[in-house]
Amino acid sequence: MAGGSVLRPAPPPPAVPAVPRVWSFALNDQIVRDAVHARMEGWPVRGIYRIRNVDRAVGARLAGEIARRYREAGLPEGTVTLLFIGEAGQSFGAFAHRGMRLILIGAANDGVGKGLGGGELIVRPPHDLRDPSPVLIGNAALYGATGGWLFVAGRAGDRFAVRNSGAWAVVEGVGDHGCEYMTGGGVVILGPVGDNFGAGMTGGVAYVLDEREELERRYNPQLVRIEPVEDPQEIAFLQAILERHARLTGSPRAQRLLARWPEPLACFRRVQPRGLARILLPPPDALPAAELTIPTPLDPQGIPFRVSEHIEALSR
Repeated sequence: MAGGSVLRPAPPPPAVPAVPRVWSFALNDQIVRDAVHARMEGWPVRGIYRIRNVDRAVGARLAGEIARRYREAGLPEGTVTLLFIGEAGQSFGAFAHRGMRLILIGAANDGVGKGLGGGELIVRPPHDLRDPSPVLIGNAALYGATGGWLFVAGRAGDRFAVRNSGAWAVVEGVGDHGCEYMTGGGVVILGPVGDNFGAGMTGGVAYVLDEREELERRYNPQLVRIEPVEDPQEIAFLQAILERHARLTGSPRAQRLLARWPEPLACFRRVQPRGLARILLPPPDALPAAELTIPTPLDPQGIPFRVSEHIEALSR
């Protein structure tokens, strides 16, 4: 070639070292050990834990142990109450069984309450968060849930409650494809929804606070219809679940709505499948207990706290 230069193949690129796994299941192991010890001593299971985004599927191992020992019946309400402070990794509270209550002060990644099987999940922001409408949980929350409760004092990502068949939730806004393919249970959404809401929804019900009057252009009309909320039983249920949401999460939004009640009813819309003649609402005594029972370092058996007092003390 010109100038006597010779083309030579480029040297191979340096080997890229394998990326080590960064997720951890140590927290799950610790929770199970603590729970076994408490039950052997005859105590209710109580615990306070720091959580990081590498802690995945927190609560799932304990749920599996409860299901293995107690089958579908699970445990009595209030048997297990665990508080987590920090940022949860994927699938926080996945498969939580009856008798489990998991409380998160912080935020969580995708998959919160995946396969929820009767447990209770409560998510609220730290007390010093200034965002009036924070996004607290990621995408695909309550995917495939069959029962239980989820209360979130903030917004959720896309595909909220997809394939939910029995769980109930209160959340303060959702992204696209909310309630897609839902077959049972219900959700109360205290804020805006994204596009394609209710696509493929064949069961269950959603109550959406449509203050911006955007729901008509956001929902998928193929299988569902929108109606105002006028039935006295539904009105009583909405008020009761808003009160429980405010007590459990300290939600300022829920508190403002209740302070103006029943005026906000004019903005609520029911989204239900076409042809569904009857809405199945949980009876009032089925709502989760409004009081939390959390341990202190000097009280391993747990003592009752008012929600606001407890959260202020532990989120400072």
